Amino acid sequence: MTLPAALIFDVDGTLAETERDGHRVAFNRAFEEMGLPWQWPVGLYGQLLRVAGGKERIRYYIERYQPKGLPDGDPTDLITALHQAKGRHFKDLLMANVIPLRPGVRRLLDEARQQNVRLAIATTSAKDSVLPLLEQLLGPESPGWFEMIAAGDMVPAKKPAPDIYHLVVETMDLPRERCLVLEDSQQGVLSSVAAGLPTVVTINDYTRNQPMPGASLVISHLGEPSQPFEVLWGEAKDAYYFSLELAQALLTAG
Repeated sequence: MTLPAALIFDVDGTLAETERDGHRVAFNRAFEEMGLPWQWPVGLYGQLLRVAGGKERIRYYIERYQPKGLPDGDPTDLITALHQAKGRHFKDLLMANVIPLRPGVRRLLDEARQQNVRLAIATTSAKDSVLPLLEQLLGPESPGWFEMIAAGDMVPAKKPAPDIYHLVVETMDLPRERCLVLEDSQQGVLSSVAAGLPTVVTINDYTRNQPMPGASLVISHLGEPSQPFEVLWGEAKDAYYFSLELAQALLTAG
């Protein structure tokens, strides 16, 4: 079997269930800490996820939902302070073990490492949020498993722009047709497909009903031998959990 040249992972919603009970809760705690009467319930946060990036999401919320709730002037300083507070609260939630890995993630990473398949991360999140998540959920040595951890503040435009994936591919000198991206959202798949990268989508509650144009395969999660995935779109052959063999089959078919 010819192995993929690399697996490139998104983080939030792909590696771990971070959004609803992680980032959303952390944002709400930051609002409370700063004395703001704002609250992002589950449904509203799903809509706000269409905006990539935490600071961008706060700015959009202010402009769309709280245009008269702040003094006149540029809210950039407030947005920066809120985002920093949100980062602290997110780390607290990580330490409280309320954010789980998604099914099959650890197994696939272990298989890739055993077979010397190169690994990378491409995320809109800040690197100071990604590293604690990896260390808490996968172990303190796990950031070293990834040859590159590309974060949103490293490129001019965040997803759905392809910048983050171009950065990974060009820095690591990867053959695009032999790499496989793992994403969870429409914004993510638009980004990776625009960069010319085959992409598998593992949906979550927030992205279940989103179109995933250009995806090679859309499944419920990566699966385990005892926890089969559900195929929502595409062809998984006889596979019921995601493996390097299935990854290579998708790349060959593409």
